[in-house]
Amino acid sequence: MQNQYDPRTTTRIDPAISVGVPRAARDVGLRSYMLSVYNYMASGVLLTGIVALLFANSGMAAQVMATPLRWVIMLAPLAFVMVMSFGINRLSTGTLQLLFWAFATAMGLSMSTIFLVYTGTSIAQTFFAVSAAFMGLSLYGYTTKKDLSGFGTFLIMGVVGLLVAMVINIFLRSPAMQMAISAIGVLLFAGLTAYDTQKIKSMYAHVAGTDMMGKTVIMGALNLYLDFINMFTFLLSFMGDRR
Repeated sequence: MQNQYDPRTTTRIDPAISVGVPRAARDVGLRSYMLSVYNYMASGVLLTGIVALLFANSGMAAQVMATPLRWVIMLAPLAFVMVMSFGINRLSTGTLQLLFWAFATAMGLSMSTIFLVYTGTSIAQTFFAVSAAFMGLSLYGYTTKKDLSGFGTFLIMGVVGLLVAMVINIFLRSPAMQMAISAIGVLLFAGLTAYDTQKIKSMYAHVAGTDMMGKTVIMGALNLYLDFINMFTFLLSFMGDRR
């Protein structure tokens, strides 16, 4: 089952915000800001992977996922995302950090089933393939001068359509439709990786030197985490070797 927890907002740049700030200072600050985003995102993915592997190898994943408790585990990440997204203005930066780590842990429990379904080799191959693709796509989003906001709107609409198709296929159980969903999902979240990177970069001009900067770093890391995880799960479903 895919993990689709993806609330997004559109942010536009106001060039006047950075007027009077030396370019060198802006560049150094932007690099530090983006590095923080990537560090949080990578740490979250690592935590999820460790939790998933340990939970699967302990034998508890197979037992728990056969009980109604599996719905709690599967829906818990969505609850964390909603709390973080809707409570960003009320929650402190420290609270958002704790929620991010709790979310990554909950995702690890939810994703532990991949170790029961797919071979370790195919999981590793898919992870490294997605990692390489993610770095390339994120670099493009960071460096391109092209405005991707319109492209991002199209992609987000595509994700909504994909979710509808996934719900329909729960009842149809069509292997062909599942393959199509997986292939389209990989493409959509590949595009969203570039779009979200550009959006996160553009937000620096709005939050630099404010109390919102720490919160923006965490929420930016959450968006990129979701892009990576969804691209990984869709690609694994598409090309992973089952046990």
